[in-house]
Amino acid sequence: MPPARVMVVWCPDWPVVAARTEEDLAPDVPIAVIARGEVYACSAAARSEGVRVGQRRRDAVGRCPELTLLDHQPDRDLRVFGAVLAAMEEVSTGVMPIAPGRCAVRVPSRFYGGESEAAAVIAEQLVRSGVWDCRIGIADGVFAAEQAARLADQQGHRVVPPGGSAAFLAPLPIRALDEPELVSLLSRLGIKTLGAFAALSARDVVTRFGKPGGRLHRLAGGADAGLLASRTPPLEFTRVCRFEPGLTSVETIGFSLRQTADAFVAGLARHGLVSTTVRIEAETEPLWSESGSGDGWVGTRRWAHPRWFGSADLIDRVRWQLQADPAPAPVIEVRLIPEGIEPLSDQGEGLWGSAPDERIERGIARLQSMLGHEGVQAVGLQGGRDPADRQSASAWGEQPVGRRPVELPWPGSIPPPAPTRVFAERRPAMVYGHDGRPVRLTDRGLITTEPISFRTDSDRARRIQAWAGPWPIEEQWWDPARHRKLARFQVVGSDGTAWLLILENDDWYAEACYE
Repeated sequence: MPPARVMVVWCPDWPVVAARTEEDLAPDVPIAVIARGEVYACSAAARSEGVRVGQRRRDAVGRCPELTLLDHQPDRDLRVFGAVLAAMEEVSTGVMPIAPGRCAVRVPSRFYGGESEAAAVIAEQLVRSGVWDCRIGIADGVFAAEQAARLADQQGHRVVPPGGSAAFLAPLPIRALDEPELVSLLSRLGIKTLGAFAALSARDVVTRFGKPGGRLHRLAGGADAGLLASRTPPLEFTRVCRFEPGLTSVETIGFSLRQTADAFVAGLARHGLVSTTVRIEAETEPLWSESGSGDGWVGTRRWAHPRWFGSADLIDRVRWQLQADPAPAPVIEVRLIPEGIEPLSDQGEGLWGSAPDERIERGIARLQSMLGHEGVQAVGLQGGRDPADRQSASAWGEQPVGRRPVELPWPGSIPPPAPTRVFAERRPAMVYGHDGRPVRLTDRGLITTEPISFRTDSDRARRIQAWAGPWPIEEQWWDPARHRKLARFQVVGSDGTAWLLILENDDWYAEACYE
């Protein structure tokens, strides 16, 4: 059985293509992608003005004053290339990414009637997806196919005959090997082509350059026997329920959606997954305007669950969403789109039933449907110095993100116990010493006299039974507009009340109390 042939798709200047796609720039705009102050990649329009890879930013702008400079973002290259891989997977299976802008696939020649026909189909698919400059090479191995792609025309392809990889590679320059140090050394030794390198004894090459050199020697000779590992396409869990004709009754829609909701939950469960956040979209029939045309209304809402969505939960959310935001026309389609997916093992109940009461969950979810997704908040604890800063609120059912770790050291924070009531706004207060004068703080963070009495708001002064502090803090000293210098005290009055007081700019405030 003959070995499988390999097709490599190469998109030149991919960092430029990715940047142009996300920034929505015109194709004829000269663009340079900058990394570490130098040109990492540039467009054909920029090259025509003298811009070259490796130039310093200043030199590139000097050659082309109209040059558009964009920072290199590897994540952007990968993100945009993901759409190219998805487009290829629509017409061919087993796509293997090599690098952003390059991928390989086994040639689907039997399906499309030949290698050239398969290359034409894939090129057409890429152009349809917005990639105008794509070049395709076909050979026995990935390396030879990539070199063939680099020699192909725009939207064209080049086919290396079966068994002809060595002859095709022989006249190519040695710099085709992506190993600058080895290429430089071979050039100094007088080896200028891949054929001259392949003619060397394999034993001598391994002895002199080790296993990496032996691998490159095999590539130069067309003996690329590496296996082609295909990419696993991302799983698609979205479920769509269509109604013909459209439905107006919320109860009927919920009843008709049951099989789709079951399939949604079962599809995730087969992979050991559950959905904690779902976006529900309800689309109606077209709303006809006076001009005689119109589009369908789409109602969208994002729902979260404190654990994970079951079939009944999804149906309830659809019903509640349509009751809170009635559709202006018959509904023809409902889409269930998972936005938060987690392993089932992370969301399962404890051995002795540690999950929250289901009735509480349903009641809060019902309230959330009436008040909106952000209308019901769950409060948590996070790290911080101020009692108010330690409070963190997130929408009910969402996994909190961005919370500051509690376990980190927070210099200047008050010791436990934490106050039970933190005021929304600090209340005016005052602390007095032996002579009846207000207690102040020195430049070294020490009090001017021992606290004897205090008052809060307009209350009468009370004697201090016990106190602790001060805990001085100087925050953001580098920013004059946000610089703060303050000190906190814990005070217990003679009436048994306990307070957290703060002294800032010679002014006293009550920040919280202990009840």
